Amino acid sequence: MKIETTAVHAGREPDPATGALREPIQLSTTFERGADGGYARGYSYSRSGNPTRATLEQAVAALERGTEAVAFASGSAATLAAFTLGVPGGRIVCSSDCYHGTAKQLREILPQWGVRTELVDTTDLDAVERALEPGASLLWVETPSNPLLRISDLAALAELAHRRGALLGCDNTFASPVLQQPFAHGADLVMHSSTKYLGGHSDVLGGIVLVRESGPVLTRLREFQSAGGGVPSPFDCWLLLRSLATLPLRVRAQAANAAAVARFLESHPRVERVHYPGLESHPGHALAARQMHGGYGAVVSVQVPGGAADALAVVSRVRLFTRATSVGGVESLIEHRASIEGPLSQTPQNLIRMSIGLEHPADLVADLDQALAG
Repeated sequence: MKIETTAVHAGREPDPATGALREPIQLSTTFERGADGGYARGYSYSRSGNPTRATLEQAVAALERGTEAVAFASGSAATLAAFTLGVPGGRIVCSSDCYHGTAKQLREILPQWGVRTELVDTTDLDAVERALEPGASLLWVETPSNPLLRISDLAALAELAHRRGALLGCDNTFASPVLQQPFAHGADLVMHSSTKYLGGHSDVLGGIVLVRESGPVLTRLREFQSAGGGVPSPFDCWLLLRSLATLPLRVRAQAANAAAVARFLESHPRVERVHYPGLESHPGHALAARQMHGGYGAVVSVQVPGGAADALAVVSRVRLFTRATSVGGVESLIEHRASIEGPLSQTPQNLIRMSIGLEHPADLVADLDQALAG
């Protein structure tokens, strides 16, 4: 089944009680026990299971071609759940160019749990192999990465991780299941900040972890979901379900707009460098062309001549773009990335990150042109 059809139909059936085409929102926090004290209908308490959440998990698992999905209240909660697979006494190797919240968890939370961590350039397979040598339990990769849009070879990383007895997890947020399916390249875990493209309307927070196969890893994730309690509300799950039907259309249109914006910026005299894997000048373009399908994502990062003040000045002059943090919404966003990441940021001070939305690309180009011209 093609992904457009899956997006519309996965997890969705008319309500057997009423015939309603849209699934009901099951707001109940608790469920009736049988006379024997059991839960024959499968639900006991909403923290450990809810019908609306189960429908969302089923739908996203179908989109990613995974076995099961485990939903959380945010992308950060989902990432932390995956990182608990390194507890106790494990070791996690992660892409050095990654979401700053991920790096913060690795620096500040995991060491308190007895987990050693290392950030490495996952585009450098020799460096990854060296990092995995001392008994890593999890290799975590972002591709395309945030915010430099680096492309890592998932199949090669899977081979390296599995040879060392480690799991390969992939943050697939920027690509979405529409453009990239890490399980097909050997990944064991896939994570999405469903706040971004899965939600797509800047109105719901969420995260989800998927597994390639059932077993102890899935069991541990389910236990953390229930015991940790960081679960999404039924209404948030319903909002995400509502958005999944249009996911392929939105992502492909946004990726096409991003490609047009990137090509314009690449030729602009007041742009120092463009980071976008859809450009032939990008060092990971050939790999992205093999690994991604139907587009290269809708995030574009650029570096402008000068430093932070120069980048902030460009951002201050936009009229159509909205100055805000996040990606994946239907509206185009822009921000000076290093200033949101804080003093430990490794992002170049002159870098501007853009999330391209569904506006006409000519209007986006015109806005950037006037902002760069000053």
